[in-house]
Amino acid sequence: MKLNRVAITGMGAVTGLGHTLKDNWSNALEGKSGVSLIEQANTEQMLTKIAGEVKNFHLAEHILEAKEAPRYDRFIHFAMHSAYEALNDAGLITNNEINATYEAHKMGSILGVGIGGFPEIERTAQLLVTKGPKRVSPFFIPAVIPNMTTGLISIRFGLRGLNYSISSACASAAHALTAACYEIMFGRQDIMVSGGAESVVCQLGMSGFINMKALSRRNDEPHRASRPFDTDRDGFVLGEGAGILVLENYDKAVARGAKIYAEIVGHGATSDAYHITAPHPEGDGAYNSMKMAVESAGVAFNEVGYVNAHGTSTPLGDIGETKAIKRTFGDHAKNLYVSSTKSMTGHLLGAAGGIETIFCAMALHEGIVPPTINLENQDPECDLNYVPNKPIKADIKYALNNSFGFGGTNSSLLLKKV
Repeated sequence: MKLNRVAITGMGAVTGLGHTLKDNWSNALEGKSGVSLIEQANTEQMLTKIAGEVKNFHLAEHILEAKEAPRYDRFIHFAMHSAYEALNDAGLITNNEINATYEAHKMGSILGVGIGGFPEIERTAQLLVTKGPKRVSPFFIPAVIPNMTTGLISIRFGLRGLNYSISSACASAAHALTAACYEIMFGRQDIMVSGGAESVVCQLGMSGFINMKALSRRNDEPHRASRPFDTDRDGFVLGEGAGILVLENYDKAVARGAKIYAEIVGHGATSDAYHITAPHPEGDGAYNSMKMAVESAGVAFNEVGYVNAHGTSTPLGDIGETKAIKRTFGDHAKNLYVSSTKSMTGHLLGAAGGIETIFCAMALHEGIVPPTINLENQDPECDLNYVPNKPIKADIKYALNNSFGFGGTNSSLLLKKV
C-alpha cells in the first residue's frame, strides 16, 4: 500500500513571545524571552512568581462570539486563535469561513492537551466551597475538558472528519501530530488541524509543580530563568499558549498551489518504563524514540542537521537528552545544531510539541536555526552545539523535534525541507 505524504501548509502560534506565528518566529530569532512576572494569578504565597505568560490576549469575535467565549477556559481560546491563524495561513479561510477546497468529512482535528482547564477548575472549586453547588455553571464541564479544543474547532470551521484530543503530558501535541499524520498517510483524511494548547498558570497548577521542586525560582530575573544546558539552571519555567499546524495530503496541497513549509516524514514513540517524573538517566527511551523517527523515514542519521531538544532546563533532563542524542547520532552528534526554544517560551507542557514543531518547520523553510538563550556557562556534561544565544544560518535538510513527558512517554518527529 502506498502511503500519502504529509505536508505542513499552515501554522498558528501564541506564546509569551507573541500572538502570531510571525511574532513568535521573529522574536525567537532575536533571542528574546517571553518569560515574565505572572499577572493572571496571585503569587504572593508562591515561591515561583514567573512564567511564559501570554499577555494582553483577547480572542477575536470573528473566531468565537463575545457572548460565548467566556464560557471556555483560556487554553481553548488559545487553540481557537491559533487554529484560525493556521487555516488562514494555509489559504483555507475566505471571509472568516473555511472555503470548500476539500470535502468536509475529509477534514478533521486532533490536538494535544496535557492537563486542560486548571484555571477554571480552580475558580469553580472555590465558588463551590464559598457559594454552594447551585453556583456551579452548567457550562463548567465543556469549559475544561481537553477535547473541547477540537470540538469547537470542528464546529466553528465545519470540519466533519474525526475530532479528538490526546493527553500524554508534555508529549501530547507531538503524539497528536503523529496521529494526525497517520490519518492522512492512510487516506482517511485530506486535512488535519493538529498541534496542542495549554494554560495552567494558576495557583493550583503552579503550586503542584513548585512543591515538586520542578520550577525555577529566579523571580528577580524572569528573562534569564529558563536556561537549558547551563550550569546555573534551577528548574523549568512554565509556559502557556498554543502551536497549531495544518497538515495536508502532500500531492493535493501541491495540486491546489498551497505554500508548503516542510514535510513530516518520520515518527518515533517509546516509553522509558522507568519513573513517573524522572527521565531515564541514560536517555534510553529518548534514544529509541529518535532512532525510530529517523529510521521510519528511511533517512541516514548524518542527514539530520537540527534537533529541537525537549531541553526543559532541568539537570536530569538536559543531561539525559544529551546522552540520548549522542547515542543516536554517534560521531555525527558533534555536527548537529541542537537548541531548546523553551529557553524563550518556557515549557508549554502539552502544547510544547506543537510550537516546537513549528520552530523546526520554520528553521527548514528559512534556513536559520533558533538559539538557546541564557546559555552562559555550559554544563560540561552537555557537550553539544546548542546554538548559544544567537541564531545560526544553516541550510539543513532534516530537523528532529523531541517531546518527552511524565510517565516516561516520548515522541520524536522528523521534518524534511521541501
